[in-house]
Amino acid sequence: MVASQVHLVRHGEVFNPDGILYGRLPGFGLSKLGHRMAQAAADELQQRSRPVSALRVSPLQRTRESAAPIAAAFGLEPVIDEGIIEPTNRFEGTKMKLAVRKPAYWPYLVNPLRPSWGEAYSSIERRMLAAVEQAFDSVESGDVVLVSHQLPIWVTHLSVAGERFPHDPRKRRCALSSITTFERVSADEESTDPAADKTRRLVEVAYVEPAASLQTAATDVGAV
Repeated sequence: MVASQVHLVRHGEVFNPDGILYGRLPGFGLSKLGHRMAQAAADELQQRSRPVSALRVSPLQRTRESAAPIAAAFGLEPVIDEGIIEPTNRFEGTKMKLAVRKPAYWPYLVNPLRPSWGEAYSSIERRMLAAVEQAFDSVESGDVVLVSHQLPIWVTHLSVAGERFPHDPRKRRCALSSITTFERVSADEESTDPAADKTRRLVEVAYVEPAASLQTAATDVGAV
């Protein structure tokens, strides 16, 4: 037996009055609105009436705080998972619109397909898929929740969907406190042929925005 579903939950709004790209910087926790968003995600998972057997979280403050209401709802102890952390970013601690005007930052913009300003998409893909696969195998039954960040969740979506990684960061379908759900199925589940390929593969089965009603009041600097 393994997990039935793995849910990738993004953190809620971060308290960030200066509007900088916070990346992996310490001290960036949820705003009051962000805590409400995190609760909305927990409520959504609870309303599904599905057992959740494990909760894994990125080590950053905003994800740990976003995991708290999920932990309370299901009586779970969150486990820190470095594999689902925010990617590294050369623009961390800056305002993007100002940074791109400074010549010192221009070398980091030479290859947006990689991208050259931070962790490669292929690297994010490897560690996120490994974390999801490990999550499936970590319990005997029930679901597993991973609380992570926008870009890692979006790259996982692109990978599973078979889409190219280069994209416009402003067009990611990964809202604050959104939930992207995956299942692991056989490549040919319906085949009765004993020789058929039974390799397991990931499929995305749902995407919801439990905090949609709060989004208009939120600030989402996101990432590059």
